[in-house]
Amino acid sequence: MSKRYYEWSMLVLRVSLGVIFLAHGLQKISGFEGIVAFFASIGLPAILAYVVTAIETIGGACLILGLFTRAAAVGIIMIMLGAIFTVKLSKGFLNGYEFDVSLLAIAMALVLSGSNTLSLGKFLSSAFGNSAKNKTFS
Repeated sequence: MSKRYYEWSMLVLRVSLGVIFLAHGLQKISGFEGIVAFFASIGLPAILAYVVTAIETIGGACLILGLFTRAAAVGIIMIMLGAIFTVKLSKGFLNGYEFDVSLLAIAMALVLSGSNTLSLGKFLSSAFGNSAKNKTFS
């Protein structure tokens, strides 16, 4: 596979994952009292509802923009692991946590490779003269 196709593939994964998580974060914000109650019902502290909502919303937006891609993907990995092991595991793989595993895999790919195509992080790195070794924004 050529580098060009690889980069475009990572762009598709980055933006898709970003849209999914931004949508979930915004949905949580619109019904936040219910999210806090749900977290409490499964024995999780209320502060975790705030953290998860922030990571989903801000992380999703960052992925769409290509800003702090790896950091956002790490946050999503933590959320997916938490969702799988606290809520979905008892439901089994099929109709349970298979979608979560897919999102986890996409996030892992982004942590490993990043995504520079149409990335605000790449633009900012270029604008501020960061070297290829110092990928502060991407």
